[in-house]
Amino acid sequence: MHRTIFSTPLINTLLRVFSVTFLKLTGWQVQGALPAQAKKSVLIAAPHTSNWDLPYTLMVAFALRLNIYWMGKASIFRFPFGPLMRWLGGISVDRSKTNNLVLASAQAIQAADGPLQLIVPPEGTRSKTRYWKTGFYHIAVTAQVPIVMAYMDYQRKLSGLGPVFVPTGNIEADMVQIKAFYAPFKGKNAGQFESE
Repeated sequence: MHRTIFSTPLINTLLRVFSVTFLKLTGWQVQGALPAQAKKSVLIAAPHTSNWDLPYTLMVAFALRLNIYWMGKASIFRFPFGPLMRWLGGISVDRSKTNNLVLASAQAIQAADGPLQLIVPPEGTRSKTRYWKTGFYHIAVTAQVPIVMAYMDYQRKLSGLGPVFVPTGNIEADMVQIKAFYAPFKGKNAGQFESE
């Protein structure tokens, strides 16, 4: 995986101080911690309903001392923003092409020297969608790592890491449990989030 803002020591420290201070001053609470067995993991990013999700996610990641990478649509990686987005941990996803993103992501997680958390939004878009994409699930199964249920609730100003979920292989039953966890959370544009 490429070098990011999270693996740049001095900047990481400064941005952690800024993030913790900003979140506290604006009334946000950051909850949870990454368990030892989830140092390498897939993080669900839900609800994902706004462009504001990225800066808040980055700040929460600094506050929780995570080493995140996140997936974003290819258009935000175009010139001149591409290098910045990659430095922020972004991985470009071209939805118009068929590629084995699941296998490539799983191999990157397995090959990483140290802790690595890959954030995947199950909705796949900020727009309202009824059906969640299951890429995050297949990446976790292929990489043999747990899923961490990360959340951001704008209504209550809560963000953090929920329980660790170990996939059973029964995707239908597992998705019911995962979606049930997210039912109480409200995205910035709450009407666009569907967890049923």
